[in-house]
Parts: sequence; structure tokens; C-alpha cells
Amino acid sequence: MRLLALETATRRLSIALWLDGHVQERELDSTTGGSEWLLPTARGLLADAGLALADLDGLAFGRGPGAFTGLRLAAACVQGLAFGLDLPVIGVSSLEAMAETSGESKVYACLDARMHEVYVAAYSDGVEVMAPTVVAPAMAPVPPGANWVGCGDAFAVYPDDLPRFERTRPSLLPSAVGVARLAAARWSTASRLSAGDALPLYVRNRVALTTAERMARGGVR
Repeated sequence: MRLLALETATRRLSIALWLDGHVQERELDSTTGGSEWLLPTARGLLADAGLALADLDGLAFGRGPGAFTGLRLAAACVQGLAFGLDLPVIGVSSLEAMAETSGESKVYACLDARMHEVYVAAYSDGVEVMAPTVVAPAMAPVPPGANWVGCGDAFAVYPDDLPRFERTRPSLLPSAVGVARLAAARWSTASRLSAGDALPLYVRNRVALTTAERMARGGVR
């Protein structure tokens, strides 16, 4: 199976090519979007494998939650390719993709959501035990049990507010490799999406605080 996966929910953009169990990836750290990087890099990744976009069997993308602009970038790119190439799509939670990439058994996935909030979910051996939600760091729910590993940049941004775990990995972010692995594992059983249904998972529907809300929170981001 030949599967192209995109993950753009955070500043670390990535593209992965899944070829019958082998995966190759390209990454870019960007704070300015990255739309001009995505498709040329995808074509270059395919060319290095001796393939073209028309040779793909399907597409996968990180649905979020994450940065609004980033989520729309991946969704729009996948929709355009899926329409043009008549390919099916699988959407994967970006928090779940981060948990998959971590290689840890019990992952408390937590990303900075800005506006003094975090996106959080929990996965135990690949099973979702806490669905993605958005909360203030001090209100972040804690899953039952022990031996959780905190993963994601929120642990660097809010180290004193989030739940405490014996181990944290604040530098870990979602990756297209995780998206590709999960999509490939679900290819024969998951409900594949049509191009029009390849939509982001925002979790939060507000882009910014009002001025009054920012002032009430002490002028926080």
C-alpha cells in the first residue's frame, strides 16, 4: 500500500510516505504557515521513491486538535488531492498520532492551545481512554491508573499548572509518521472518508480571546 500522510497541527510540519510497511518522512519547523512547502515536499518525497501522486492508494492527515491555520492547511491539501486523484482519506487525531510516535505504553498527550488552554487526551496501549478536549492547564483531567507519560509542548509552556507525572517529554509533537502508521493499520477496517468529509477536528471553536477576556486573565497569550 502506498499512503501519503500530512501532519500540520503544530509548528512542526511533516509529510510521510508509507510504502508497504516502510515509512519515510520530511519535516519543517515553521511559525509562518508552510503552505508553500507542503506540496513540493510531498512530490519530492514521492520522486525519491520513484513514484508520482497518481501512484498513491490513499491519503491520511492529522485532523487535530491544534493550530487552526495548520489544521485547515492539511485538510485543504488532502481534499484537493483526494478530489483530483479520486483517492480515499483517513483522518487521525493529532494527539493520537503523537502518542503513537512516542512509543510509550500509557500516554497523556497535551499540546499548548494558546489562550491559556491546552488540548489533552490519553491513550493506553493505543486505546483512547480520554477523548480530546480543551481546558485550562490547572483544570486538565487526569486518567485513572499510574505510569502515565506526559507528552507534548504544553509541559514546557505550563510546567507548574499541569498534572505531575514521573516522566514527561515536552519536546514531542505530532508527526506524519504516527499518522501514517495509524492510518495504515486501519486501512482495511476504518471508514474511509471521501474528499468532502476530510474535515479538521477543532475541539475549540474560538480563535482568540476578546480584549476584556485577555485583561481578565492578566493579559496572557
